[in-house]
Amino acid sequence: MVNASKLAKYTGLTQSVASDALMSLVEAGVLEQMNLSRDPTVYYPTSLNEIATQERVTVFSQRHEIVVDSPTQYTQAQLAQFATLVDSTNERPAEQLSASANKTVTRRASTRGYLYRIRQEDVWQAPFETLPDLLNAVREVVPRRQPSLEEWISSQWKRAHEFRLYTHPDEYVVLEAGTESLMGNVARQKLDTESLVAPISDTESWVRDGAVATVKRTLFEAGYPVVDDRELDEGNPLECSLNVDLRSYQSSWVEQFLDVRAGVLVAPSGSGKTIAALGAMSEIGGETLILVPSRELARQWRREITTHTTLSDETIGEYHGGVKSIEPVTIATYQTAGMDRHRKLFDSRRWGLIIYDEVHHIPSKVFRRSTTLQGKHRLGLSATPVREDEKESEIFTLVGPPIGIDWSELIEAGYVREPQVEIRYLSWQDDLAQNEWANADGRQKRRLAAENPEKITHISKLLADHASAQVLIFVEWLDQGDAISEKLEIPFINGEMPHRERERIFESFKTGELSTIVVSRVGDEGIDLPNADMAILASGLGGSRRQGAQRVGRTMRPAGSSIAYVLATRGTREEEFAQRQMQHLSEKGIQVTEQII
Repeated sequence: MVNASKLAKYTGLTQSVASDALMSLVEAGVLEQMNLSRDPTVYYPTSLNEIATQERVTVFSQRHEIVVDSPTQYTQAQLAQFATLVDSTNERPAEQLSASANKTVTRRASTRGYLYRIRQEDVWQAPFETLPDLLNAVREVVPRRQPSLEEWISSQWKRAHEFRLYTHPDEYVVLEAGTESLMGNVARQKLDTESLVAPISDTESWVRDGAVATVKRTLFEAGYPVVDDRELDEGNPLECSLNVDLRSYQSSWVEQFLDVRAGVLVAPSGSGKTIAALGAMSEIGGETLILVPSRELARQWRREITTHTTLSDETIGEYHGGVKSIEPVTIATYQTAGMDRHRKLFDSRRWGLIIYDEVHHIPSKVFRRSTTLQGKHRLGLSATPVREDEKESEIFTLVGPPIGIDWSELIEAGYVREPQVEIRYLSWQDDLAQNEWANADGRQKRRLAAENPEKITHISKLLADHASAQVLIFVEWLDQGDAISEKLEIPFINGEMPHRERERIFESFKTGELSTIVVSRVGDEGIDLPNADMAILASGLGGSRRQGAQRVGRTMRPAGSSIAYVLATRGTREEEFAQRQMQHLSEKGIQVTEQII
């Protein structure tokens, strides 16, 4: 870069002549100019813009990290298969920092740098059948061969295949180790006689009944995920067929599940995970227990089953609240299933398949109860299995590894619409609100930032700009939801509302009678609102990546548009939270733009 005074100094020209010369080059398209707030105008080659937006990949082999500047959607999608997005650069240009409250400044997310880290768990759960397949995926991203990184990845792949569970001909479970040393120094050191009954050979041990979950979790935490090759119970027979054709990728999901027999189907909202799960149920042909987060989802599952399968309404039971009916296909809420007095739910029938909807929300009590279900086929469903408490071992060991298809493939094939996601940073509405926030602390500070009154003003503007959209406004704080509802005359659905009233409002939204509703966390999970095409995230659960992906995902359908606005108060931790919330979408190759309003 150069300015007029530097050019004059090096060429002997006067500053005026140098300035005129630089401006003529700008007019010719050779240079670009930038006016800085504290420095003179500077000039740089036009080609610098193109260079700055080219993808660059830097590998730090010893740290197992990959930094990508301006990544393409394909690169982000590839990395998501074997690495975790740790961070992305958040620095803003000088003109953004000095932007006035009424000025809009846009920064393209594509100019960011993305930091990915390859963790043990990423290698263990990578969706590849062989090590060469995984290494080929890595080589497609990194600019040249990385021997030390590939050696580490290979070692982790090997660790994930050192222990295996299988069913003995006499119908008990055996733990098999790859070597005598692993059995003696790892398995038998970590697991006592409550888990391993007795040795069978130098590399095999008899697993006690009911201890499979403990064995899997203990070895996972020791750095050795277990391959589960046991014969699973198909349950009491269930005569069930689909009366709808699966899409090609849904058929692929079902085939993948039948191969592994236990796993988590990870795919965006609107891609048809529920229909695929019903396809798996019909293929297994065994009585099925479906666990869901809420009564609304239980009723939704019931409608999907009666609509898309040959099962009659009489074969479907519900187990929650005041309803306690156990039938060949039973739908229960996690809350009820976790209660000790309802333990019979798990034991009353010979289940062949357990479906965990929104698997990332399984309560700890249900996880513990699930240890008795390790002999069943297990299918988890999630748009994102991100656990904010990072207890990935629970999902991995008690349900299974992830299966599915990359989001970008679904988007490119037109099965789901790529969302237009924009974070908008808003100023305080007035000094009074800002001063109240400045004098608060802890949780109160976060609440005041979330409830910034300027958000209501901006929401009103967004609704006017998108007058024909079907809009979901998400809030974390009930007071904020009440305020938006009152000032904009929009219904607010929250956990305190009676179930019948919730269902009535949801139905009015589905039919188009209502074009906008405000929802609390009850709208985060898989409630089917197929006509929603715009989401406004007015506040959220800190920096929850899972919640951010869930809320944006409510608008991702095959047809129409998909728009999401994330609102954050400038100068507060909401800025950081908003960026983190959108991190999972960035991992999937979806572009996230930002504006200061």
